[in-house]
Amino acid sequence: ASDCYGTLMDWEAGILAGLRAVLDPHGVRPPDEELLERYAAAEAALEAGPYRRYREVLRQGLESVASTYAVHPTAAEVAAFGGSVGDWPAFPDTRDALARLKARFRLGVLTNCDDDLFAASNRRLGVEFDWIVTAQQAGGYKPRLTNFYLLFDRVGLPRERILHVAQSLFHDHVPAKSLGLSTVWIDRRH
Repeated sequence: ASDCYGTLMDWEAGILAGLRAVLDPHGVRPPDEELLERYAAAEAALEAGPYRRYREVLRQGLESVASTYAVHPTAAEVAAFGGSVGDWPAFPDTRDALARLKARFRLGVLTNCDDDLFAASNRRLGVEFDWIVTAQQAGGYKPRLTNFYLLFDRVGLPRERILHVAQSLFHDHVPAKSLGLSTVWIDRRH
């Protein structure tokens, strides 16, 4: 099972492009790392609260970050950012790696995303997954263990036969390890 955003899809590039599209016209051009840290903190706080669709998490995350720079996005900008996931690029090695893995293994995705947004991204990945578990289906976001339990129910294999591959230590590796899964860290930062 793999995480999607940050591991297979370039979450950072997608988030930065969306934030820059709103902030740049106002002359606000903070460093990438500052924007990513502010957005990640806003997203984590939103995902820890009551469940809301990922589009709404994106919208509110944008509004939170923009407000720290005294920028007020238009309704159209907020809506565009909320649907931008389908435009986020896959990492250059993703399609080939998934194709090679699919030839020998069954593949699953455990993602903090909505069904429709993941479906748009999945078209860029070029492989048919055997299992797809989204935050929308689980009614909440990783690192909640409930998301992993839903994956276990769908996969129907002993945990020692599941390898979880992910970039995020917080969202994926800590909960996966607490449940006895073997993990592979894909370090996509920088």
